[in-house]
Amino acid sequence: MNSTLNLLIGLAMGLNLLALGSSRLPSVIRAMAVQGVVLGMLPVVITREFHWPVALVALVTMGVKGFGIPALLRRAMRAANIEREIEPFIGFVPSLLLGAIGTIAAVAVAQRLPLLPEHAGTLLVPGALATIFTGFVLLVGRVKAISQVCGYLIMENGIYLFGMLLLHSTPLLVESGILLDLTVGVFVIGIIVDRIQRAFDSLDTRKLTVLRE
Repeated sequence: MNSTLNLLIGLAMGLNLLALGSSRLPSVIRAMAVQGVVLGMLPVVITREFHWPVALVALVTMGVKGFGIPALLRRAMRAANIEREIEPFIGFVPSLLLGAIGTIAAVAVAQRLPLLPEHAGTLLVPGALATIFTGFVLLVGRVKAISQVCGYLIMENGIYLFGMLLLHSTPLLVESGILLDLTVGVFVIGIIVDRIQRAFDSLDTRKLTVLRE
């Protein structure tokens, strides 16, 4: 079980670096979507036995993160007629280096934490820390609102990974709560993105600095 689990989490960590190093918004959205599908498989892998409630929530998670939200982001991207992040606050190469350093640091920190035996041999904690850090870098280092939304969603994926530590204790509570927070957050961000586009005819969040009372 640990080998399959670590393979999926390792893939998710690799997608973090892909999102950080890409200037093309479709690539960032695609990396975030694939990561959502990969992480959506984890509950079934961790529980080992098939349970309808867990499988149902996993399917909903994969559907929302892997297909629903990415489709909305692609629609917003087409409406705004933007394809690339041109002038980010943090360049793509520095972002990639930060992501690599953050991933190494996450692995080092996780090795020093007093984890339960069943979690000590997995990448759950380092994967969660690295993914949260990646989302944070995207959130503060990008200019376009769509890139920042992807950063928020990747950060949420890291929180979702942390929730997997409690899956055996409260499976439905953990997954349903995270999915609810994600859905509400995306709706709020969607409204904000729409208002930015209507007001400035652009999704460059730097234009918000010109607002005055």
